Amino acid sequence: MKKVERINLIMRYINNRACFTISELMQEFNISRSTVIRDIREIEAMGMPLVSEAGRDGGYFVMHNSVLPEVRFTDDEVKALFIAFMATRNQQLPYLKSRQSIAEKLLGLISESQQDDLIFLNQILLFEGTNPHNPDLLDLSDIPHPLVEKLFQMLLLDRCLVITLKEEKETKVFPIYLLHLYHEKSLWLIEGFYLKEEKKQIFSVDRIIDIQPCSMEKRLSEQEIFSKLNERKEATNLVLILGPEAIGQFKKYHPIDMSLSYTDPYQTTAVLKTFINVDQPEEVKEITNWLLFLGEDIEIREMPEKVLASLQGRIGLFCP
Repeated sequence: MKKVERINLIMRYINNRACFTISELMQEFNISRSTVIRDIREIEAMGMPLVSEAGRDGGYFVMHNSVLPEVRFTDDEVKALFIAFMATRNQQLPYLKSRQSIAEKLLGLISESQQDDLIFLNQILLFEGTNPHNPDLLDLSDIPHPLVEKLFQMLLLDRCLVITLKEEKETKVFPIYLLHLYHEKSLWLIEGFYLKEEKKQIFSVDRIIDIQPCSMEKRLSEQEIFSKLNERKEATNLVLILGPEAIGQFKKYHPIDMSLSYTDPYQTTAVLKTFINVDQPEEVKEITNWLLFLGEDIEIREMPEKVLASLQGRIGLFCP
């Protein structure tokens, strides 16, 4: 019997009795005294309020709390949680140990029929990285990028950081104020305000080799940072009208700093306004690829000449 199944059965056993002893559990489930004690501690950690009574005839009983309401999940809520776990099984996510324990606790709270439903869904749903030949519902032990969890922990204390990046031939140090941390195309990316040059910049977490708190003399206040960002905000030079197909593509993927303004109550048309730095060839290349991704359901109202030329050049490759 698996540990999760045993704990689930023990929880049902003790919940249906006025009191119980370690000896009773040892005999009922054919397990050792040390295993019973470990299981009881895990059950207590899950939130079941067990009270012990000393003495020859002592044991344990469940304290019924009439103040705190019992947390219950519907069938759909449990399925939603486990499908989310399955979908992110092999992604670089922090706090994976906690996710594993949450899954074990949820399994301990639901019925056998609900567990069977989850096992069935786990067998038929294939997400990236899923092994169909070994569908283990609790196979959530994927390992994140070694610095991702450290980054999360430091951000909870302070958004001003000093990150060290490994370049091709050297390492570079960047004091930054972190604006956003996001996950895109299986990569963690930082959008930060580079304090030295006072500008926004994107950093790949995969290239970071060290993270430290930012010293007081290098930092700016949050008010100063956002004031400088507003001062540097460029005029709009790209304006597009998107139809329903392009809106669908936009929802699948779009640069982090872009948003739509819908022009009808049914959200079938929208306006996109943004600024493209045409002095950065890499940015022109990226926006060209993204415009091609949006497809033909767009109307160009305004576009920089360099972007238009790049777009026409790419289209020309496919149109002899």
